[in-house]
Amino acid sequence: MQTYSLDVLGLDISFKADADPERLEQARLMLETRFAVLKQHGRHLTKDRLLTFLALALADDLIEAQGDLDKTEKKVRRIMAQIDNNVM
Repeated sequence: MQTYSLDVLGLDISFKADADPERLEQARLMLETRFAVLKQHGRHLTKDRLLTFLALALADDLIEAQGDLDKTEKKVRRIMAQIDNNVM
């Protein structure tokens, strides 16, 4: 496991993870970018509230992506079943 030390949204964090350093950097940049957009639109909000909105937005993205993945998996299973039926 690799040890990481990152500055994320002004917070210094250290942790160990079996993660690709490039992917971690992409994640950090995504958080920084999305936080900056939220901060621009919600100047009067506290950092805690902005972070909560960021977490909700990311969770929503994950739920939507999972739904898309589920639909794709069902479609692939249907196609595979059709292929299996046509081969027999």
